[in-house]
Amino acid sequence: MIKKLAPYDRGYGKETILAPLFIVGEVALEILIPLVMSKIINVGLPTEDYSYVFRMGGLMILLAVLSLVFGALSARCASVAGAGFAKNLRSALFRKIQDFSFANIDKFSTASLITRLTTDVTNVQNVFMMMLRMMFRAPMMLICALIIAIGLNGRLAVVFAIALPFLAIMTVVLMKIGFPLFQTMLKKYDDLNASVQENLTAIRVVKAFVRTDYETEKFTLSADEVRKAQVRAEKMLVFASPIMQFVMYACMIAVCWFGGNMIVRGDMLPGDLMAFFSYVGQILGSLMMIAMIFLNFVLTRASAGRISEVLDEIPDIEDCENPLTEVPDGSIDFDMVDFAYNGDRSKYVLEDVDLHIRSGETIGIIGATGSSKSTLVQLIPRLYDVTDGSVRVGGHDVRAYAMKDLRNAVAMVLQKNELFSGTIRENLRWGKADATDEELVQVCKTAAADEFIRSFPDGYDTVLGQGGASLSGGQKQRLCIARALLKDPKILILDDSTSAVDTATDASIRAGFAKRFGHVTTLIIAQRIASVEEADRIVILDDGKIADVGTHAELLARSEIYREIYESQKKGVTE
Repeated sequence: MIKKLAPYDRGYGKETILAPLFIVGEVALEILIPLVMSKIINVGLPTEDYSYVFRMGGLMILLAVLSLVFGALSARCASVAGAGFAKNLRSALFRKIQDFSFANIDKFSTASLITRLTTDVTNVQNVFMMMLRMMFRAPMMLICALIIAIGLNGRLAVVFAIALPFLAIMTVVLMKIGFPLFQTMLKKYDDLNASVQENLTAIRVVKAFVRTDYETEKFTLSADEVRKAQVRAEKMLVFASPIMQFVMYACMIAVCWFGGNMIVRGDMLPGDLMAFFSYVGQILGSLMMIAMIFLNFVLTRASAGRISEVLDEIPDIEDCENPLTEVPDGSIDFDMVDFAYNGDRSKYVLEDVDLHIRSGETIGIIGATGSSKSTLVQLIPRLYDVTDGSVRVGGHDVRAYAMKDLRNAVAMVLQKNELFSGTIRENLRWGKADATDEELVQVCKTAAADEFIRSFPDGYDTVLGQGGASLSGGQKQRLCIARALLKDPKILILDDSTSAVDTATDASIRAGFAKRFGHVTTLIIAQRIASVEEADRIVILDDGKIADVGTHAELLARSEIYREIYESQKKGVTE
């Protein structure tokens, strides 16, 4: 896992190298301080050579200051490297998600992806910084202090032979217990984020139905589940600390007892015992630090695994070798297409779809809710790939094109109208980054959006809230249509994109299409027959299959499904 994530420190290699180097300097200086102290006790005080005491005292202060400087430099380098590592890792995750197909995204929930980009990356970042400092400091301090302690008194150092195996066994046991607990805790974080995301996205619905108390209670329950999972996981760390402290103080007591007897017998000097105490603290502190590092690895192992799941996910839609880069025209052919989500052939949502659309033709698509109208058109720009059969655009299988070029030739206005924070002008230019103001006005007039845009004090420079929250549903739909038209596509797909506008505005938009975009192949998914009755042909989908294809007049004459829809809508208008 470490090997897989290590390359994400690129650009911060200097800090990554300097942090442990400064740690080496800090430890080397810190190790010398007890030896200097022992010289003061063993040599300076018995002989009352105070000049020697002051010289050695000054040396101790100098060593402490230099050690502090090296430690501060190491901390700064580790912080810079850790922040850069997290930035690179988050960027890599975000780029990877951008390459996902809808099927890949369906595999991970949005809330889970957010947790992986935030909490999980932060956990890995903390351990990365810990590795740069503690992973070098603790082992080096342990080895150096142990060697000097054995040199001071090998018999007294036998105390460590009992403490070290005990701490090692305890660390391994806690790691085994802790890993599944931390995995569970992170899943609870996913559930909490899902609750927040759902509530904030649908805040207007929550308020409209006076469900604030219900949503608050639901969030509180999710937060409490996170708390319980955290408590279960953190109990392990709480349990570990007293044990480590017990071992440390037990060693201190043993050194006091045996070391005191050695001084009484004349086998050890008082200064050496004081130095030995310092090294005991350094050794046991290093052991505790190593144990805590491994325990933190438990948490990070769960987070790193979740991050790797995203990085290792293979997009199921990728460009072929030597892809086509030019879409000749807007003709579309569905050749015996079958489609099932996740490739599950036992649950086809589209079956035996055979449909051929000429370039420049306008096709209406209607059908009951759940008849897979949206799924059908999403196969054209390869938001999903067919399970069986093929979809051809411009005479070539869509899988033969570079996705970027195919999608640039297809403009979609989806059922859910998505706008972004920024001005109206910036949102429109998603369709064409270098569009002139004149081009913006032209497409907005076609989409019946220019008038309401100019009614705002700042016009096209009006700043939209997140998701265009300051606009009505119909206004958002018209802006999304204008944004799609700005691409000047070969194929335009309108997925129930005028459902929130009145009939007159709908008719005005369709008239604008016919006048300025008559050369574009247009697919209109609609619930209202009035939106598709002037189409060249109308496709009726029923339970994922094509029930009939024809003009408005032909379908009225022969299609019972179409006639029922028409008559029910006509009756509703009359009433």
